[in-house]
Amino acid sequence: MSQAPQAKATAFVCPSLPENAFAADVHAGLGHTPKTLPSIWLYDRRGSELFEAITGLDEYYQTRTETALLAECAAAIADVVGPDAVVIEFGSGSSRKTPLLLDALVTPRAYVPVDIADDFLDDAVATLARRCPGIPMLPVRADFTRPFLLPPQLQSTPGPRLGFFPGSTIGNFTPGQAAAFLAHVGKMLGPHRRMVVGVDACKDPAVLLPAYDDARGVTAQFNLNVLARINRELDGDLPLDAFRHEARFNSAASRIEMHLVAQRTFHACVLGHRVDFMTGESIHTENSYKYGQTEFRALATSAGWDVERAWLDARSRFALYLLRPATGR
Repeated sequence: MSQAPQAKATAFVCPSLPENAFAADVHAGLGHTPKTLPSIWLYDRRGSELFEAITGLDEYYQTRTETALLAECAAAIADVVGPDAVVIEFGSGSSRKTPLLLDALVTPRAYVPVDIADDFLDDAVATLARRCPGIPMLPVRADFTRPFLLPPQLQSTPGPRLGFFPGSTIGNFTPGQAAAFLAHVGKMLGPHRRMVVGVDACKDPAVLLPAYDDARGVTAQFNLNVLARINRELDGDLPLDAFRHEARFNSAASRIEMHLVAQRTFHACVLGHRVDFMTGESIHTENSYKYGQTEFRALATSAGWDVERAWLDARSRFALYLLRPATGR
């Protein structure tokens, strides 16, 4: 039986999200040596659109590999989780993979996408609501890398909680931050919980680097967009043509790094403060850590989770992990 589409979902704005968080992070990061910016600020609306374009590039194997894996294992995840689950997705973006999971679950009670790009979040939820009209949508505008609150409606919504964290975004945290995030999420989801996490595996840098520095330059646009955002929102005058995008493989840390490298010596003004750049100096904008199975299992255990199931593609490039509370937790 078809159901009438629900009314437009209004995002719950988490009260713990500081209104000046972007300004504070930019001020601190550009004043630091070496200069840094948290990767969460890459995702304004334009950044989110560019990242969606990246996921369709030939070099960016992660999205298509994970999507194929999720299509294979969604039914098995649903069997473990059981009926009436509430799905909470962290850093939901376009929620393109989410229908694979929602379609497999039996009578899901609600879908809670959490993202910081509010207008992009609204569009993604509207699209998903048309695709899954019988499932209540409870979007949350929040920086999921910091502690945040869930919608109050969930306090009276029964059923198990399923955290969904696809896209290898766990790799944007340092290992210590990743463990802290997974531990915090475990407390948020409660005792009847599971967690699905997408993890990019360790592999040859010849495969990794092009995924973060594609031939068409879309990733470069994505990285440079954060400077345009600073100029637009924080009264900056950073010259975009003075920077180039660079992806580096840090073998000691098993991570890809994204940098914006100054091509000349100059100074700029951001938030009323002078910022000096030397030729070759970079702003470190993102990390993407890569984990083997042993390393990720140890990380999950340190955060109070056990790996219940794991699925890898045929080339062992990417993994999906289903986590359960560790024994005694």
